[in-house]
Amino acid sequence: MAELIDPNEIMFTAFEPKLANRFIMYIDGIPSFICNKCSRPDITMAPVKIEHMNTYRKILGKAEWGDVTVSLYDPIVPSGAQAVMEWVRLAYESVTGRFGYSDFYKKDVTINVLGPVGDKVEEWTLKGAMPTGTAPADLDWSSSEVLGIELTLAFDYAILQY
Repeated sequence: MAELIDPNEIMFTAFEPKLANRFIMYIDGIPSFICNKCSRPDITMAPVKIEHMNTYRKILGKAEWGDVTVSLYDPIVPSGAQAVMEWVRLAYESVTGRFGYSDFYKKDVTINVLGPVGDKVEEWTLKGAMPTGTAPADLDWSSSEVLGIELTLAFDYAILQY
C-alpha cells in the first residue's frame, strides 16, 4: 500500500532566516559598535577508539571549542587599538614582562543574533574568553582602506542560551 504524503511536508512554510549582518557583540571594555565581524563558536569532538579482541568501538572523547575571530574597526575616538591593548595588558604587560591572573583577563563575551525588528533570536555566551592574538591592519601610503584589528579569542566553553 502506498504511503500518503502529509500536506504540511510539501506545502510552503513561511520562515525568516537569520542574516549575517544582524548581530551585536558585547565585550567588557570594547565598544559594541566597532565590532564589524565575528565568527560563531564551533566545537570539535574527537572520537576515541576502544580496542576489544578483534574489533573496536568508538566513543566520544574530549570536546574542544575552536577560537572565535573578531574583526574590529579602529576609530580615532574611542581608539579600538587602545581598547584591545588594555585587555591584552591585563594578561601580559610587555614593559615589565608580568603575566596577570586569569581572574583579571578572562571575561564573559556575549554574541546576540538579531531578528528583523532588533529582537534577540540567538544568544551565545563565551565563558572565560581571553585574547590569544591580535593582528592590526597594515599601514600603506597607497591605500585609503579603513584600518581595523583582527582579535582572536580562546574561551573555556560556550553556552547557546536560545
